[in-house]
Amino acid sequence: MANTIHVDVVSAEESIYSGEAEFVVLPGESGELGIYPRHTPLISRIRPGEVRIKPAGGGEEELIFVAGGILEVQPKAITVLADTAIRGHDLDEAKALEAKRQAEVAMQNRTGKLEIAAAQAELASAVAQLAAIQKLRRRH
Repeated sequence: MANTIHVDVVSAEESIYSGEAEFVVLPGESGELGIYPRHTPLISRIRPGEVRIKPAGGGEEELIFVAGGILEVQPKAITVLADTAIRGHDLDEAKALEAKRQAEVAMQNRTGKLEIAAAQAELASAVAQLAAIQKLRRRH
């Protein structure tokens, strides 16, 4: 398959996805990135959000939530090293809502810059996870 690119999405716990794809869309540090086969080499941090993978040969788009990490793009391969990665169908709305609530409370109760930054990161991750859940819900 000349017009595909190999994609690996891994977290510290496990390999989440490995296979050929027609294209990949993910949340780069400076905005959303769309990557096709033979893309220029690139290394970037990724923000919390969803990785959308269009599998080779058609089929339903894969959605994977990532809570940040590093992206490496080579002309024939994409590697996403995620801090946390969850398959779309494994996302839990109740847990995400609770994480959002806890992060909001933590932001109100923190005084140090590091504590506030950590709470903001947790809030951003929870909000991105809820957005991914909403997108999946609209799809089905």
